[in-house]
Amino acid sequence: MAVSVLQLAELALHGAAFLCGIVCASALTVAQGEFGGWCILYGTVSWNGTALVPKSFSHISLCYFVSAVSIVVALYCFSSLLYGIYGCCTNESQWDRTWLSIALVVAFIILFFLLVSACILRVGMDAFCASIVQTKSLASCQEAEHKPWATYSPTRFYSNLYSAQASAWVNVFLWCLLTTRLLVQRRREAPFPLLRRNDPEWSAETEAIFGGRPIRP
Repeated sequence: MAVSVLQLAELALHGAAFLCGIVCASALTVAQGEFGGWCILYGTVSWNGTALVPKSFSHISLCYFVSAVSIVVALYCFSSLLYGIYGCCTNESQWDRTWLSIALVVAFIILFFLLVSACILRVGMDAFCASIVQTKSLASCQEAEHKPWATYSPTRFYSNLYSAQASAWVNVFLWCLLTTRLLVQRRREAPFPLLRRNDPEWSAETEAIFGGRPIRP
């Protein structure tokens, strides 16, 4: 059983992408749980003199969308990892051109949704932290973990949001590498073009086979 370096690299990328998806979804879910299950992305906060008070939350479907994308991509990566391990053990990891095209389309779709979810996390977290800092009671968003909150008791919401955001962007980078890998592999599997009669290669081949054209007197 001979396993190439590219196959091992592809397995490692799928494994890392699987872990990033799990970390992103779990960290965002824990951050939601600290606020009673509400989505704090793009939320607003005020200061009542003694504690931070959440004024508004985003629709819960926004956080569900980010978590769902991470989980679905993680499951796809896990299945691809298992298939890659099976292919390495049985020497059946080579795909034909059709399956490469399908995998490439799926990779572009996954990359698009990952990029959208990562942007939602980034902009939503920045908006929530900007609302906290604008209360003028804190110098940074991370300090809010150690301040009293009205109704809720979040102690690691910033750390969880940061972990979710970092995992999402790392996942985007990993899928850029995986998509590039599929593009290179598909280019290598491209069929050779057929020779035409007017091509110089055609003349060279026919002369080599038939011994050149007869010279007319």
